[in-house]
Amino acid sequence: MKYIVVLNGKRYEVEVEKGEATAVFTGMADEVQPAAEVEEAPVKAAAKPAAPKAKSAKAGEGDPIRSPMPGTILDVRTSAGASVKEGDVLFILEAMKMENEIVAPRAGTITSVIVSKGASVQTDQVIATIK
Repeated sequence: MKYIVVLNGKRYEVEVEKGEATAVFTGMADEVQPAAEVEEAPVKAAAKPAAPKAKSAKAGEGDPIRSPMPGTILDVRTSAGASVKEGDVLFILEAMKMENEIVAPRAGTITSVIVSKGASVQTDQVIATIK
C-alpha cells in the first residue's frame, strides 16, 4: 500500500509491504492533497503531562542554535558568555527515550541560553545564540 506522509512540512510517499517499508521525499507540504481514507489507531494511554517550559527570553546577538527535534532538555552544558569550539556539546536533548547531543555549529561565544534543564522544546525552536 502507498501512503502520503507529511513530516516537518515535507511530503513523503511511503510504500508498505509485508515485512518492509520504503519512503521517498516527494515535495513540500503545500503541495499535499488530502488523503482518501485514513484509519486511526486506538489510543492506548493518556499522554504524560508536559515538562515545565523555559522562561520566555529574547535571543542574544548572533546566530540562533535551534533544536533539531522536539524533546526535553536533560542538561545545559553552556552559559551566556562561554567560549566554545565547533563540536562542543552545549545541551543534552532527550527525544524518543534517546539522549541526543546538541553541539556548537562553529567556534564562537554563546551570547544567550534561552532554555533551561527540564524545558520542553519543539523542532527549530531557538535554544541559544552564538556570535
